[in-house]
Amino acid sequence: MSSTNKPMDLLNQSREKRVLIRLRGNRRMRGILKSYDIHLNLTLTDAEEIGDEGSNKLGEVIVRGDNVIMVSPPPQ
Repeated sequence: MSSTNKPMDLLNQSREKRVLIRLRGNRRMRGILKSYDIHLNLTLTDAEEIGDEGSNKLGEVIVRGDNVIMVSPPPQ
């Protein structure tokens, strides 16, 4: 596994970019990744929760890592 394929390296490359996050309870959120830690706690700005009926703007949020199922970085 090369260093560019390590999860934390990929997260670091995604900082200051818009990411899509899947959460427990079949919830989705997107926003600009500002920071993260080893527990996958994420700080997002310009965040919004995405649902079947549209999106709900949230602004700046902290997402607790144990709720995160997947983080999708921007296309390269």
